[in-house]
Amino acid sequence: MSKYQAYSEYKDSGNRLLGEIPKHWQLTRIKYVAEITPKKPRVDRQQMCSFIPMEKLKTNSIVLDEIRQIGDVYDGYTYFANNDILMAKVTPCFENKNIAIAKGLINQIGFGSSEIYPIRVNEKTNNRFLFYRLQEDGFMELAIGAMTGAGGLRRVPSETLANYIYALPAYEEQEKIASFLDHETAKIDTLIDKQQQLIQLLKEKRQAVISHAVTKGLNPNAPMRDSGVEWLGEVPAHWCVKRFKSLFKIRKRISGELGHDVLSITQKGIKVKDIESGDGQLSMDYSKYQIVKKGDFAMNHMDLLTGFVDVSKFDGVTSPDYRVFTLEDKNSEPEFFLCFLQMGYINKLFFPFGQGAAHIGRWRLPTEAFYDFLAPCPPTNEQKEIANFIFDNLKKIEALESKALSMIALMKERRTALISAAVTGKIDVRHWQAPEAAEGKKAI
Repeated sequence: MSKYQAYSEYKDSGNRLLGEIPKHWQLTRIKYVAEITPKKPRVDRQQMCSFIPMEKLKTNSIVLDEIRQIGDVYDGYTYFANNDILMAKVTPCFENKNIAIAKGLINQIGFGSSEIYPIRVNEKTNNRFLFYRLQEDGFMELAIGAMTGAGGLRRVPSETLANYIYALPAYEEQEKIASFLDHETAKIDTLIDKQQQLIQLLKEKRQAVISHAVTKGLNPNAPMRDSGVEWLGEVPAHWCVKRFKSLFKIRKRISGELGHDVLSITQKGIKVKDIESGDGQLSMDYSKYQIVKKGDFAMNHMDLLTGFVDVSKFDGVTSPDYRVFTLEDKNSEPEFFLCFLQMGYINKLFFPFGQGAAHIGRWRLPTEAFYDFLAPCPPTNEQKEIANFIFDNLKKIEALESKALSMIALMKERRTALISAAVTGKIDVRHWQAPEAAEGKKAI
């Protein structure tokens, strides 16, 4: 913030949370400058309107791809109009700062989730200034502390929002601050978007590296032959193809006692579950869980959409609904088949052989289908080379992903700090000009 000047004079706000504010700013409450959840107007219910579910409200972004007849959503949904601020009021959307200004609504009217607060400013407030003010850390901390409810249904009370005290400059200054933040946050958001695109490209590269290595090998000049497996296509001529039943053996060893570490199969591998915290799904009796030993494979075969598979680094127990198995083929390398199995989840190879109800996340791989699944099997030494090649490349990709994530975190911190400094009067941007406007003045 060193390149921005502070105001010349400040005063004590008299509010412990706000501290000092610019001398000419005045304290107010949100309820004095805005209407929260405006009353629904009398409208032609045969008309169409924009419809916004909770998941389509993001930070400074609304996806407007749903249209409904007003009569179908007038009762039971939240009403808003163009230029209203829309703010999520329920966890975790509120903490993620899912807040935006409504624009481009069909017939200038929208309806959406009852978990959204529409906020309509009066003539004293610039809507974009208040939009940024509601993202400031002081307000966020106060609102999170006042949330009511439990678990994933904790909400910001309307009274907390309405009675929040903050410092407000004159309208013209609000407008200048909002324009400054529009320009500066847009630059930051562009940089964040580029890093997110890089992460997506790295994920695609990771997937391609694994998929090609475990199905085609490392030698681009190797003679190829038809594998006889539709999804697999051609494989190196010296490879064979084996069914899982000749490679793996399913183990079902019920613990019968308590005291073991409880293991959870996640998208990032097998983790030891913290059952003391009470987070996530808990069992009434872990003695009925099945034993997992170090080196065992374990997969969530009950959910081929979001489940995963890993080799355990821990002794412990896991859900009896999961599949625990060991690699029995003495000519096979666990690391190679771990890469293959994880690729099977990522590329949805197992999905066509599943059964159940995919629409509720219960698309499972039956035992018979698991044992009958065909896998490419290179010679043992080649399996080792392929696994080493994959792990070396994944380390490089993960390092780049980690760097990109760190960049995103730093830029988000910068964005938050800049917004906070501007809307609380820590920096004076009254004389700020957009670079293009400044260049135009110089040319004159």
